[in-house]
Amino acid sequence: MSATDFDVLIVGAGLSGIGAAYHLQTRSPGRSYAILESRDSIGGTWDLFRYPGIRSDSDMYTFGYAFRPWTGGKAFADGPSIRQYVRDTASENGIDRHIRFGHKVLAANWDSASARWQVRSTDGQGGETVLTARFVMLCSGYYRYDQGYLPEFAGYEDFKGAIVHPQHWDNALDYAGKKVVIIGSGATAVTLVPAMADSAAHVTMLQRSPTYIAARPSRDVIAETLRKALPAKLAYLLSRIKNIGLAIYVYQLSKRWPDFVKKAVIKAVRDELGEGFDVETHFTPRYNPWDQRFCLAPDGDFFQALKSGKADIVTDHVERFTETGIQLKSGEHIEADIIVPATGLEMQLAGAAQISRDGVVVDPADLYTYRGMMLGDVPNLALAFGYTNASWTLKVDLTCERVCRMLNHMEKTGTDIAVPNVPADITPEPLLDFSSGYVQRAIAHLPKQGDRAPWKTYQNYLQDMLTIRFGKLEDGYMTFSKAPEPVRQLSAREAAE
Repeated sequence: MSATDFDVLIVGAGLSGIGAAYHLQTRSPGRSYAILESRDSIGGTWDLFRYPGIRSDSDMYTFGYAFRPWTGGKAFADGPSIRQYVRDTASENGIDRHIRFGHKVLAANWDSASARWQVRSTDGQGGETVLTARFVMLCSGYYRYDQGYLPEFAGYEDFKGAIVHPQHWDNALDYAGKKVVIIGSGATAVTLVPAMADSAAHVTMLQRSPTYIAARPSRDVIAETLRKALPAKLAYLLSRIKNIGLAIYVYQLSKRWPDFVKKAVIKAVRDELGEGFDVETHFTPRYNPWDQRFCLAPDGDFFQALKSGKADIVTDHVERFTETGIQLKSGEHIEADIIVPATGLEMQLAGAAQISRDGVVVDPADLYTYRGMMLGDVPNLALAFGYTNASWTLKVDLTCERVCRMLNHMEKTGTDIAVPNVPADITPEPLLDFSSGYVQRAIAHLPKQGDRAPWKTYQNYLQDMLTIRFGKLEDGYMTFSKAPEPVRQLSAREAAE
């Protein structure tokens, strides 16, 4: 194997990248590959985020890899457990030996003459290097690692206490006995409230508008029963099928009968909190279920924190930061020693790497996604992009399977290039039909989807499984071809003749 030329380059050593490497080793054995990781450790999101209580909102029977059963106990695992799960997967399968740490990809150019990607990255020692590959898999996630989203709050500099964004948590921060205000109503805020409430003097979650929050048991009784009675892999498979089916059922129910689901969720919140809580103000969203992701409260921990009096929730708008807290537009002032702006992510494709074809820069916003896993008219490039309505890993696993099928097909047919060709009559649609703030802020900069398959992403695992796993590779849009013959240089004699 060349130290600079590979069959496949994988960008990112997080959950997606390690999974991609496993699929490549097992489904397309013999392919040379390397993983380029910008940071100095394995784990991606689960190594970056270190705020109190960090955990998955997806159950590990579907968020975990299809090929490696989750045996960690809790269905909704904490960040350190997930990080260890990814690292163990890498080490047990020899994947960690293929990782080049400190290699942040800066640019990737498709060179038609050689049918190779030229990938320019940092080299981990302050310099830059160029690697080449037949195929590139972008597994670097969908958001910026260097900074999270932070609105421009008036008076930000006036606050005399500590301000810490969850994406860059300071482990030295001591919040014991302190008054904490968490700004936001998403998964991060709902996680932080119960995690900080036990030791903080008081925690206030300040939200502009409510979100859907559902309490679920932290342990999957059915999965644990199956694991005691059946072989581990079979028990995991059955638990996985059960949870996939449940997720699809809830999503479809939400889309077809949103009012019914909305009433059921709000009733469950009332049952959790009992009398005396203003559920109408604080827990009744203005949007329909699954127009944004649900927030999860394992064992109802978020509601328990509210009932205990250690935490409360305020629905209002920030007027400005003051020296001692936050002034609200309603006129109320919230005292704080620490402010945590859990205000979301900044979406970013390919880790901000510049993508080009034969030296011409490609704007992702001008492109269409093919089967939610490739970019139209861009050869030999795949994206690991998960579901918005189900576990991220479900789609990534399918994407990796399809890539391996393509690689094997190219080897069998003697072809080198796989490119999805965009039809002229396609109608553009936003890539994500999601009203969440982080999506709406980025939608104009993301690729588009089309109005029909295979350019439309249906966010349906069963549908994708059938088409991605079993559908024809040469489907009328995807074309396979050989690399151009190298141009032979004429000798002086030949040129003279």
